[in-house]
Amino acid sequence: MADDTYPRLSTIASPEDLRRLPASELPAVAAELREYLVQTVARMGGHFAAGLGTVELTVALHYVYDTPHDRIVWDVGHQAYPHKVLTGRRDRLATIKLKDGLAPFPCRRESEYDTFGVGHSSTSISAALGMAIANERSGGNRRVVAVIGDGAISAGMAWEAMNHAGSLDNDLLVVLNDNDMSISRNVGALSNYFARLLSGRTYDHLRENSKKVLRKMPVAWELVRRSEVHAKGMILPSTVFEELGFNYVGPIDGHDVNLLAETLRNMRQLKGPQFLHIVTQKGKGYAPAEADPILWHGPGPFDPASGLMRKESAGGPAYSQVFGQWLCDMAEADPRIVGITPAMREGSGMVEFERRFPERYFDVAIAEQHAVTLAAGLACDGQKPVVAIYSTFLQRAYDQLIHDVALQNLPVVFAVDRGGFVGGDGATHQGAFDLTYLRCIPNMVVMTPSDEDECRQMLYTATTLEQPAAVRYPRGQGTGALPQRDMRALPVGKAVLRREGRGGLALLGFGSMVPAAERLAGPFDATVVNMRFVKPLDEDMVVDIARRHRAIVTLEENVVAGGAGSAVLECLQAHGLHLPVLLLGIPDRFIHHGSRNENLADAGLDDASLRLAIERFWSPLGLPRVVPAGA
Repeated sequence: MADDTYPRLSTIASPEDLRRLPASELPAVAAELREYLVQTVARMGGHFAAGLGTVELTVALHYVYDTPHDRIVWDVGHQAYPHKVLTGRRDRLATIKLKDGLAPFPCRRESEYDTFGVGHSSTSISAALGMAIANERSGGNRRVVAVIGDGAISAGMAWEAMNHAGSLDNDLLVVLNDNDMSISRNVGALSNYFARLLSGRTYDHLRENSKKVLRKMPVAWELVRRSEVHAKGMILPSTVFEELGFNYVGPIDGHDVNLLAETLRNMRQLKGPQFLHIVTQKGKGYAPAEADPILWHGPGPFDPASGLMRKESAGGPAYSQVFGQWLCDMAEADPRIVGITPAMREGSGMVEFERRFPERYFDVAIAEQHAVTLAAGLACDGQKPVVAIYSTFLQRAYDQLIHDVALQNLPVVFAVDRGGFVGGDGATHQGAFDLTYLRCIPNMVVMTPSDEDECRQMLYTATTLEQPAAVRYPRGQGTGALPQRDMRALPVGKAVLRREGRGGLALLGFGSMVPAAERLAGPFDATVVNMRFVKPLDEDMVVDIARRHRAIVTLEENVVAGGAGSAVLECLQAHGLHLPVLLLGIPDRFIHHGSRNENLADAGLDDASLRLAIERFWSPLGLPRVVPAGA
């Protein structure tokens, strides 16, 4: 980093360096930090707009609080790039999301400043409260701050945590980063003045002393309490946080770094649960991101001067696009089709569906549990709900999936996106567990398409069933098999023989691993089966294959433990069939960030690793020699 380009930022190797600067330098530090983010993310892509919106907040927090002794807990982590820059990782920011580079979100194993590992939303207040309680129990003197966005605070877990925190007297500050003005637009000189007043020690001293006296006089106390609430309600946007037991301050301008530092310095001295509401702008300081923060949430590489993003190579439609087109086609044909998403309209491919069928589109915000039970209620009264949800997000609604949908055998369709590896977003977003956690639920049908057309047909098949069904597909593009316009219901629980081999080995592929099985078949002269259904499993096919072959290999982009391969083993055991079986899938460890191909290699699921694993399995069995590569 050149000193003349970033004269202040280049001197900051830790928050301690930041705290040595006079407060008058903070606006200049924030400006340099914002420019550094623009120039660095432009080279490699990454989460962008959210981080631009939290530059001043990050500077103020690390300036006022004694980090890492004091704890700052970031929610989700999309907005934590400025935090990484100020905490000793500035010169490695360009490696973010790359293999062996910086983690995409705060990560405890990466830095002592990352006090809690995140990636999914609405966990910050619970974790921060736990830290505050631990601090009190150990007799410590650290302060604890949770930073949560207006989207993340919509989830039930955040409100559960606030309800608990408000009933305790632990010292905890919750900062609400309202970056969409979804709660209030009341930002200006007057509200900033009241924020300074209400966060000051004089007001707090008067309020607390008055409470001690007036609580002894119940009638007077109730009158004063209601008057305080009424007075705040006249000048502040909401009293709900006060009712939960927090001292509410704000809203204030989240881009005035000196105001933030002053307010935080005041609030750091206050006792008990505190709530600071700041209003920011996603993409602040970069015009294209300000104009379209959704598009610039997580862009690829771009030209910072023009704002033009680098064009990706042309190819077939991504699976999310296949789903989006299918959903529109189904909605056009069947008025009972309803689409539900927990705040993933763009990622799940539902933009066109919302435009064409707004009355049948429900974005429930970051509330996965509600999304699933809402679908259950719709299904009870004759609608055909389709829940578009990422594999790792469905994990958060597992109780609802079992009790509210499957137990009642309700016909809800789950379009499970991002099944398998997702690359740069890393361990928090890898769809590694869904086949395991879905197939153990009674009444569920679980399908794994091997290409885009099969995905479309499976989605249609799911709508024809009178029971819950999940279609699990990967991120990005598939094999390039263009989906056919016509839709047909597939026979439930039936696999497809793709290649008949003569070498005595059978490869049973599930979903995204079917193409790999076909590529590997030649050297072994192996039979290849596209299993299609994880549940119900095609037991007739498995039994027939077992009786005609000397060994079986299963391939899945899911954890081996309890996955699709385990279903095959259970089937063989139930039929009293005993032959060598090799289960290939994701090993019993978390796979961290990198490209998708690097993820596959890390898990031993790239073609070279798969071939080596099969050869090692094959040779000791005394079976025919493997045909040399290229023969």
